[in-house]
Amino acid sequence: METTLATLSPPVDPARDHVRGSTHAPATLVEYGDFQCPYCGDAYPVVRELLERFGDQLCFVFRHMPLGDLHPRAQPAAQAAEAAGAQDRFWEMHDRLFTHQLELADAQLRSHAEAIGLDLDRFDHELREGIHAARVEEDYRSGVRSGIPSTPRFFLNGVIHLGSPTLTELEEAISTELSAVLQYEPPRRVETRNTAD
Repeated sequence: METTLATLSPPVDPARDHVRGSTHAPATLVEYGDFQCPYCGDAYPVVRELLERFGDQLCFVFRHMPLGDLHPRAQPAAQAAEAAGAQDRFWEMHDRLFTHQLELADAQLRSHAEAIGLDLDRFDHELREGIHAARVEEDYRSGVRSGIPSTPRFFLNGVIHLGSPTLTELEEAISTELSAVLQYEPPRRVETRNTAD
């Protein structure tokens, strides 16, 4: 009996999702993550390394999956990242939250916002009013629909990655996917010329 692997729902939407790299890349890696999750913290430098190694062949997308029962500061951190995104600074906040995982209290989130140059009045207002809570919840629900049991969880070209989030396993999965995708490159046109004897 064939096992059906979980697929990403909904698919990546560059107009909505937070995308790092070219949306035309042949491989797209989607992470559902939690800013307070130590395993997501371990996966952060792995993703950075993968982006460095694969260059324009890899696109990375981050979606929120705050596990509030385990990580009470994950939800506020996710909303802080979205508030930064509203000021075109999502990736700066994403990186800062993962490199300062033990600094996610309200005052510390504000300090991160200040460090990356956000409009603090706007940031404070949006967090206080929960402006971005619905967006975070949308990501969370899409993770549930996509069959995610824990974080971090990765999808490669829309299909769940069941291996561990280590550099070795993800690099192998991406390389295999690229080989499958790129082997169907159209043949090159060869120009022929008529030559007179």
